Amino acid sequence: MSRGIYIIANDKVTEQAIALLESIRLYDADTPVVMIPYDDNYQEIAKVLNESYGVTVYDDLEFIDRLSKQLQQIFGEKFFARPNQFRKQACWFGPFDEFIYIDTDIVVFEKIADTLNYLENADFICCDYQHSQGITNVFTPKALEDKVFNEEDLKDIFNGGFWGSKKQLISEETLYETFRECAAHPEYFDFSQKTSDQPIVNYMILKKIPRRFNIVRRLGGAPGNWAGSKHFQVQGNRLSDPNLNQPLQYLHWAGIRIEPGCPYWEIWEHYRYLNSPKPPQVASTKKSKTLWQQLKDKIKSFS
Repeated sequence: MSRGIYIIANDKVTEQAIALLESIRLYDADTPVVMIPYDDNYQEIAKVLNESYGVTVYDDLEFIDRLSKQLQQIFGEKFFARPNQFRKQACWFGPFDEFIYIDTDIVVFEKIADTLNYLENADFICCDYQHSQGITNVFTPKALEDKVFNEEDLKDIFNGGFWGSKKQLISEETLYETFRECAAHPEYFDFSQKTSDQPIVNYMILKKIPRRFNIVRRLGGAPGNWAGSKHFQVQGNRLSDPNLNQPLQYLHWAGIRIEPGCPYWEIWEHYRYLNSPKPPQVASTKKSKTLWQQLKDKIKSFS
């Protein structure tokens, strides 16, 4: 049985992809990683990741292109803000019998492939507290009103940036069928903040895969991973959750621009430059002054 990791990337996210792969390879030199190109601009990042981390490109690019275009056309070409997000659905048909999908705005703090051990008793795994925030960015109240899902189902809402499953558990026809169901009822989905794939993928998993497991529900609990959580404590080059006295498995900057001054910038910076020289000034967290602040400073200079 083969196990591996999928990422989706293009040249635009080169810096993030390097940080992610540095963290993966620090704790795990062997688990294969396959990159799904986000678009046609991926040659540079593919070269860097292959030479430095052994990452290979998904071998059937025609299939990825056909799959994503057909999924997009079901809703209409202009419906989604980022339709290329659907390219990650190629994970179901790639080389790995068991796989984890990981967004590039993540760094990991352990041998993350070991997370796949949870698939011994489940067919789909995730690891986040998205469900605790309600149905925002996934469903609308209409989905509950029309009994598409019940309250128990909604406890399994997950963030689409980190999840794992098994090859062919979702067929190509199931994908098209699911999208057609969703396209017939767009009122059930929350696209208000320009999310693209997360509502549809949540619908598909909740409808088609009953054996689901969110790792944060394991015995003794598990920490969250969102970089917007302010209570994590830095321990060396990792983070821990003091509420559970447990180390984080990974950190996800979902919805947060990774730049100097952002939450846990020093953690991301550490992994990005783990094996390469850090450019001058890259670590500066000094924020630009607003126009009002500049005006006040000028007034003070005359007083």
